[in-house]
Order: sequence, then structure tokens, then C-alpha cells
Amino acid sequence: MYKDLNMFAGDLTELAGDPQLINWLTTLPAQLREFMENNQHGDFSKWLKHLDKISRYRSDHLNLSSYIEIGSENEISEGQKKDLANSLMQFAPWRKGPYKLFGIDLESEWRSDKKWDRLIGAIKPLKGRNILDIGCGNGYHLWRMLNEGASQVCGIDICEHYFFQFQAIRTMIRNVSGIHHFPIGLQQMPDIAMFDTVFSMGVIYHQKSPIEHLEKIRKLLKPDGELVLETLYVSGDVNTVLTPVDRYARMGNIWFIPSIDLLCLWLKKLGYREIEVHNVNRTDHNEQRATGWSCSESLDDFLDPADPGRTVEGYEAPRRVIITAVSPKQ
Repeated sequence: MYKDLNMFAGDLTELAGDPQLINWLTTLPAQLREFMENNQHGDFSKWLKHLDKISRYRSDHLNLSSYIEIGSENEISEGQKKDLANSLMQFAPWRKGPYKLFGIDLESEWRSDKKWDRLIGAIKPLKGRNILDIGCGNGYHLWRMLNEGASQVCGIDICEHYFFQFQAIRTMIRNVSGIHHFPIGLQQMPDIAMFDTVFSMGVIYHQKSPIEHLEKIRKLLKPDGELVLETLYVSGDVNTVLTPVDRYARMGNIWFIPSIDLLCLWLKKLGYREIEVHNVNRTDHNEQRATGWSCSESLDDFLDPADPGRTVEGYEAPRRVIITAVSPKQ
């Protein structure tokens, strides 16, 4: 069932029916076929097996506010509930959520609904828009975007683990359209201005070239399209950027954490307009914590126990900002 492009048949059909997205099909099918045929992840076969098991549990009930809720507790038996929970656990750790699935409270490490609540009032309405979410994880925010009335919601993330988590969620819904998760990276996207809104949330500090990241997004945005940038930042002026010596909050893939002023300067130099800072926030234990569905370590373990205002490496504790900007006019 899942060994070829049949998994993506509905997604590709929907893109083909959208005049703004159809040109993406010049590159996307071959990339998806390569993913399915050449993936060497050690858990690939296990995930495919449990996707088949999860597909037995399907419902028309879908609630896309706060907890992404699929099905109700009385739709399946206690034995089936245990079987479903076991299959979902095969996709752990679950970092983004939360989800409520046939009565199972899947408590992810991150309460991603809190980030959504901070940004939704700051961005342009999503109704009728084509959306791209870069580094979308398991797709929690894709569901929230769909709930806002977006026309087509497309998420991309190179992490196979997150792709299969999304598929596990989507396969439980009988009838859903307009939402897609593709296991590709930003640089694999064709330089076609086809999106009204592009989200880059929790991504730019993982990039060796953050300016190229923002420039690539500009090429994907339609004229007057909106970039929604959510990221870590450090205190300082327009000349301040942190390059961790080794790790930051125990993360080893952090390259640059700029100040807010420097982020805004990068955007301005690339031609973005109407640059606005909407929210600054210090990550706390209500938003990020270890759960039975995630890893055993989380925010508590990343901060200095003697000074929670600093990471275990001695840097400022994680602080996050939301910035919006409008792409150049043609």
C-alpha cells in the first residue's frame, strides 16, 4: 500500500488542480519517488507496518482547535484503544502536538498550540490562501492552518520520522483534503512564486546560511505574500549574533542566533517590506516539557539548575520572537 507513489496520489491530484501549484509537479513526483525507493532509515519498515495497523481506525469526527482531535472514545473498544496507543507509540518521540485520538491523550513535548495562539492574531488571515510551512515537523500547525480556511496547506520537512507521524494522524481521518506533508527540504523547492504565506518557525537557526534561507523563501512567495518568521533570538543590537561554540541548550545543530534588530536588517536588505515584530516570549515549562510520549529530557534538563535564566552551556535561556514581513512587489 505504501511502497510507491500511491501514498501521495491524492496530494498530487490536488496540486494538479490548483493553477498556482501545478508547476511544482515538474519536480515533486520524482523527489517523492526517490524518498520511497531509496530511504535507508532503520525504522522505515516498522513505520510502514504500523501505518497499516492505524489505518483500521478511521473517523469522520475532526476538531482542529487546541488539541487536534480525531474520533471519540466510544467509537472503538478498550482493546482497540490499547492497540492504537501501542502503534502510535512506535512513532515516538512525539515532539509537537497535542493530539487527542479516539480518546487517547497524546501529550507531546511541545504544547504547539501556545505558539499558535501567540501568532494567529498577528498574521494576515489565512482563508483562501496557499500556505507553505517549512520544517513543519509532524504537521500540528498544518492542521491549525487548515482550520483557518486556507486553500492548500503544504508542509515540508526532511525528517522521515516527522513525515510518518503526520501520515499516522492523517490516515485516521476518513475525508480530508487541502493538507499535505512532503519529505523534502527547502532547497529542493523550485523557484516559483506560488505561495501567499510562508511559515518558517523554529528553522532559521538550524541553517548554515540564514540569509540564503530567507532569500529562498522570497522566491517562493507571490508578490505581497507574507513571511511568518518565528525563531530564537538573543539580546543585543543590530551587530549581535550568537554562534555557539558547541551546543546551545544541548542542541548541536545551532549555527546562528541573531538579535531581533539583526533579523530585521537581514529582511530589509533582502527587499522585504512592512517588517513587524509581534511577540517576544521566553520558553517556559508550560510550553516545553518531558512527557510519556516524548524523550526523557526536555527544557528542565537544558537550563542551568542554579540559574534557569541561562542554558547549561552558560548562554541566555531560550527566547523566541515572531516577525512578519511582506515580499517585494514585482
